[in-house]
Amino acid sequence: MKSSPVKSYRPISIWLYIGVGMIMVQVLIGGLTRLTGSGLSITEWKPILGAFPPMNEQAWQLAFDQYKEIAQFKKLNSHFSLSDFKFIYFWEWFHRDWARLMGLVFIFPFLYFLIKKKIKSDMVNPMVILFLLGALQGTIGWIMVQSGLHAENLYVSHIRLAVHFISALILLSYTLWFAMKVSVPGNQILYVPALKKLNIWLLILITLQLIYAAFMAGLHAAYAGVTWPDMNGKWIPDGMLTQGSFWEDITHNLSTVHFIHRGLAYLICIPVIIWTIKAKELPENSLFKKIRYVPISLLFFQILLGILTVINTEAEIPIVYAILHQFVGMIFLLVYVMTLFLSRGVQTK
Repeated sequence: MKSSPVKSYRPISIWLYIGVGMIMVQVLIGGLTRLTGSGLSITEWKPILGAFPPMNEQAWQLAFDQYKEIAQFKKLNSHFSLSDFKFIYFWEWFHRDWARLMGLVFIFPFLYFLIKKKIKSDMVNPMVILFLLGALQGTIGWIMVQSGLHAENLYVSHIRLAVHFISALILLSYTLWFAMKVSVPGNQILYVPALKKLNIWLLILITLQLIYAAFMAGLHAAYAGVTWPDMNGKWIPDGMLTQGSFWEDITHNLSTVHFIHRGLAYLICIPVIIWTIKAKELPENSLFKKIRYVPISLLFFQILLGILTVINTEAEIPIVYAILHQFVGMIFLLVYVMTLFLSRGVQTK
């Protein structure tokens, strides 16, 4: 597919950018679902009938009775009234229904473009990959929820949560990349191998950081360090490297996970600063140069939001700060996906 935009591609690019926005909203709703402890409130999967919440008191009571059978209710939420249950049910239902809405938004315009022959032959494979990634994401989500619907775990595994989160970000990044392919002029794609290489390393570090962000959310690891710049008065917190094996410690120990998450944030600062300095050498009229200060601005704002989240964590994790932290993290990732796209040019003779 040529990178130069064609007028006939404009409706497709708008459709894809709408998809990017909807996926971001879905990830944020997923974050709210986790933070409110709502993910296991719906104990069955009904792709069509599940689009509607319980429509009367009898149906609500039946859904509540089903929730009472799992460990989360018995060991954590046994004090819940029906009203409490309706609150957590809402977030999981909203999360699932937004996914259904996304499916419709992707499928019906696709069929329209197909009938109108707006989709060129070289777009078919990317479209197929896009739909497969979407289907995979839904499957992973249900497997994750199903793993917590028994009499043992209070929450779904934070490892499964991380897989679900990262697969959503892969779908999000792929959709953005596809949208840029049909909307960005070819003359904006630059040959800057040094920046491209650094960009790739940054994306690897950011992905690792986002995995640990999912661990933080899944383990509620913010409680392991509620002060800054130290962690509960110590630079190296108590309880690190005490989980057993090294792997268990870096994936399950709350103090270790929190320490790594903070450390990665500081580590990422170094290549971002280098990347920003190198970006000054780009052509003046390029889109790449116009956005060169966006990543570093987002990075420091993101660190500030992380600090505000941990120092305001008391009986509960502050949801507003936590969701803003997640949102800016997604934008930070997407900016570097965008700059990688803009740096993928080839050398001309």
